[in-house]
Amino acid sequence: MIDFIKQHVLPNFGIEVEAKVSPLGNGHINDTFLVRGQHGEMVLQRINTEVFKTPFFLVNNAQKIAQHLRDKRQQAEYQLKVVSPLTTQANELAIDLGDKGFWRAINYLPNSHSIDVVGDEQQAQAAAKAFGHFSQALSDFDAEQIEDVIPQFHHLPGRIKQLEQAVATNSKQRLAGCQAWVDFALTQQSLLQELADIEPQLPKRICHNDTKINNMLFDKRDMSSLAIIDLDTCMKGHLMYDFGDMVRTFCSPEEEDSTNLSNVQVRETIFAAICQGYLSELSSILTKAERQSLWLGAKIICLMIGVRFLTDHLNGDVYFNIHHENHNLERAANQFTLYKSLLENQAALQQHLS
Repeated sequence: MIDFIKQHVLPNFGIEVEAKVSPLGNGHINDTFLVRGQHGEMVLQRINTEVFKTPFFLVNNAQKIAQHLRDKRQQAEYQLKVVSPLTTQANELAIDLGDKGFWRAINYLPNSHSIDVVGDEQQAQAAAKAFGHFSQALSDFDAEQIEDVIPQFHHLPGRIKQLEQAVATNSKQRLAGCQAWVDFALTQQSLLQELADIEPQLPKRICHNDTKINNMLFDKRDMSSLAIIDLDTCMKGHLMYDFGDMVRTFCSPEEEDSTNLSNVQVRETIFAAICQGYLSELSSILTKAERQSLWLGAKIICLMIGVRFLTDHLNGDVYFNIHHENHNLERAANQFTLYKSLLENQAALQQHLS
């Protein structure tokens, strides 16, 4: 892969073949590399076109959002760094090499540092505040300018149907090994009615849609908030899902594929820090219905990501990258356990949203 990148991808971006190329991050979907050349550093990605079937929508969306944030920054209305697309020698946002991949590059931010597990309340509050700041800066951007790169991405009814289809097909004969989790997931469909009741009241906004802790970069010099990254799934949607994904990825002391399920639980102090940080940036623009929807968003995201991992396990691991057998099943069990913890602690946690 590295040799191919050097010979066939880097020249399109004006980078010498002698540049150093190394894997970067641990994303589930795209292949990401750090390129260090004579003229600086950049991040290179091969977009997974099985997941992102219209990749030019993706790069065009990212360009529009980055430009809006750069404008806001010039007006002193956005304090974070902006991750921006880099163009090819032909002034294009990406190169399509057919079966050899769809490649794009973005600027690399020096002194950046990411974490996979929130260590304390300060980190949680800083990251939630940064994601809130990001959404606030985009609140006056016309969401209709953004294409849906994955239609119905956060759509619980559709995800439940996909699980039911995977169960009915059982193409890899894996159902027997996860029947208990399937049964549990399918008993939670009361959330569908809660969603149907509130969704018509919610405004459509540009949402990040993947507010994992490692999609907010810290400045490693002082651990201040540096930038929001990974704009691939930025689409029209509801902020309750961005809030929910922060709860999902910040609150557990374990990584999302940890099999130490006895330790997978919602840390109330971290939940409170998320609420404080996020609402400090967005309270002036959130509607009453949006604020009421945040708790539902937390429940839906934890359940839905578990459903997606479980569905992918049943289908033969065709969506998420895995590193060992049953990896997606382990992820699903982790997420369902976190969802159970949310339900068990609902009364205490909801107080922090009031």
